[in-house]
Amino acid sequence: MPGADGEGAGAWVLLTHRMPREPSTARVAVWRKLKQLGVAQLADGVVALPADARTREQLEWLADEVVESGGVATVWDARPGGRHAERELAEAMSEARAAEYRAVVDQARSARLDEGGRQNTVRRLRGELRKIGRRDYFPPPERAEARRAVDELAGRGEHEEAAR
Repeated sequence: MPGADGEGAGAWVLLTHRMPREPSTARVAVWRKLKQLGVAQLADGVVALPADARTREQLEWLADEVVESGGVATVWDARPGGRHAERELAEAMSEARAAEYRAVVDQARSARLDEGGRQNTVRRLRGELRKIGRRDYFPPPERAEARRAVDELAGRGEHEEAAR
């Protein structure tokens, strides 16, 4: 686990936040940024990420944004009460990324049937893999499968171009 100590519990950074209902624009913007970061939702208004300098800074920036929008936010350092709690948290985060990788695999397989626009699809899927990778703290096996599917799609397009 990230930052694990002798007890096996790793360091996590938490953001607690509450925002006014109106205007909803700021609340939606924060929600989208949290989704982009791949946070684990612990409770309403409480999210977590494995602790490192980058994740801490990202949550601190979001906390500032919440406060500037008239809400309240605090960034916390935390350790789960035990290995089981942390394992459940990591597994939930990993499964969320696995679902995203499976979607990339499905799109790559569907694109094999489409003769036109393969290069654009490969470029888009590689961009999607980069985005997912930035929020993939506990890489699932599906990550390698998604990369393979996109590489195969790219290779197939290159082979077809060479055959022409």
